[in-house]
Amino acid sequence: MTVDDDLWSAVGDPTRRRLLDLLLADGGGTATTLSERLPVTRQAVAKHLGVLDRVGLVHATPSGRERRYEVDEAQLARAVAQLSSVGAAWNARLLRIKRIAEAIQRSQP
Repeated sequence: MTVDDDLWSAVGDPTRRRLLDLLLADGGGTATTLSERLPVTRQAVAKHLGVLDRVGLVHATPSGRERRYEVDEAQLARAVAQLSSVGAAWNARLLRIKRIAEAIQRSQP
């Protein structure tokens, strides 16, 4: 599985991860409603939502004078699958390193 670096760069930020948590819990929200629950300005929230929108993790629809954001669950599932794949690959690498180290340790007097 190919890892999408832009996607992981987007979710690498703790504020964006918190925004995703809030959107998932609430079923959506606007920059204004989300900023009321975070220690950042509405403008900062809007910029973070823009990053998440560009990588497809959220989608916006007009809602009065604002935009309402919702999580794209298919894209989120893709991100989770990528993370699981990366984790499995690293587990396999670490297991090989462990076996090599154990073999070296057994061969020493």
